[in-house]
Amino acid sequence: MTVDVWLPIPPEEIEGLPEGPDYLFWDGGEDFPADPADCAFYVVPYMKSSETGVRPLPAMGSVEVVQTLSAGIDHVQPGLKYLRPGVRLCNARGVHEASTGELALTLVLASLRGVPDFVRAQDKGEWLGGFRPALADRSVLIVGYGSIGSAIEDRLTPFELARVARVARSGRTTERGPVHPLTELPALLPDADVVILSTPLTETTRHLVDAEFLARMKDGALLVNVARGPVVDTKALLAELESGRITAALDVTDPEPLPQGHPLWQAPGVLISPHVGGPTSAFLPRAKRLVVDQLGRFVNHEPLRNVILTTGPTE
Repeated sequence: MTVDVWLPIPPEEIEGLPEGPDYLFWDGGEDFPADPADCAFYVVPYMKSSETGVRPLPAMGSVEVVQTLSAGIDHVQPGLKYLRPGVRLCNARGVHEASTGELALTLVLASLRGVPDFVRAQDKGEWLGGFRPALADRSVLIVGYGSIGSAIEDRLTPFELARVARVARSGRTTERGPVHPLTELPALLPDADVVILSTPLTETTRHLVDAEFLARMKDGALLVNVARGPVVDTKALLAELESGRITAALDVTDPEPLPQGHPLWQAPGVLISPHVGGPTSAFLPRAKRLVVDQLGRFVNHEPLRNVILTTGPTE
């Protein structure tokens, strides 16, 4: 019996899809491409709202795999309660490391070297000289040391840093050095010149960066968020930015999109990019490779990659 696979990329544009399934294109449009009840493998549309990605799940009584094309799964989790037990939820580990690593480095360098000030001065035809902080000789703390956190360190390595500290949910040892558990984060914050957030959004990390976290950061430190907006308590961050004690570079915000008139837009010392860590020219080839590999495994009844959780009776 043929099974349906829903793809947010037209199947004719993906080379190497295994034979057998019926491939259907759906990128979040109003009309479904077929009956959701017949879908066995659902690739969630990328860069769409949580409501869009979750919309077909209540009717997907036969689905076996839900595959995101994002590193995070928080936008899909509200729909897991609709799924029967045994459905595997997979993320896009391996797709966004290059793009997000590049952006994290870009935000750090642009903020330290004052690039936004140069752009504003150029608009006014002004020559804005003077000394600026360098990344060299700085101490960097990476909060969230999965594949993206590791990719960020890859790109920081050539910049002659004084040191890099790494924090993850649980401690471990890597070739580069120790990864500290979250419980040690308070002791590490005061020594960091740059704090980069690349952690998933979970109940543990929601508002991880609160007033207490920010108060432990050293004067003049830079906070960079390429994770999820709600990892940071926006009200607490605004208070620190408006005091001028720290600066920030944010690819994600809470709320998001950031509405016109929100005080973050005008806060001193903040650089904001509109959640562009993932959508670059590097995305599509890596996303296609992931989809082909996962579907090959699915068709051949081999273990899938990137399984984050399997639904059970309590989901």
